[in-house]
Amino acid sequence: MNMQGQGKPYSISEITLQVKRLLEESLPTVWVEGEISNFTHHSSGHLYFSLKDESAQLHCVMWKWQNARLFFTPQNGMHVLAQGDITVYERSGRYQLTVSQLQPAGIGALQLAFEQLKQKLAAEGLFEEALKKPLPE
Repeated sequence: MNMQGQGKPYSISEITLQVKRLLEESLPTVWVEGEISNFTHHSSGHLYFSLKDESAQLHCVMWKWQNARLFFTPQNGMHVLAQGDITVYERSGRYQLTVSQLQPAGIGALQLAFEQLKQKLAAEGLFEEALKKPLPE
């Protein structure tokens, strides 16, 4: 490849750092709406997932200390609103949304939390008639 007049080539790290600076310094904190896919609750406690719409997807990460405040359990297929900052993970050169807030969009947040608790208790058998005791007089 002829590089006459081009100067010294950039390293991959230099280009990635430039992209990181451009994105992170020019985009404010944003709210995005989409459907969760590729959801992983990592053993570290961090959440990794994508948000997608009809024509694109955005990789997301929510750190353990931020998702500890969630009052619902995110799941694949769930429609959500996410607030966060666009960041670049330099090691892979991939941009992502670092999520600071996540909430259901669609079914009410409290209703969703109630339904999930009800399903969990039912799975434990707490609503089975055979386990019920008569009320004392």
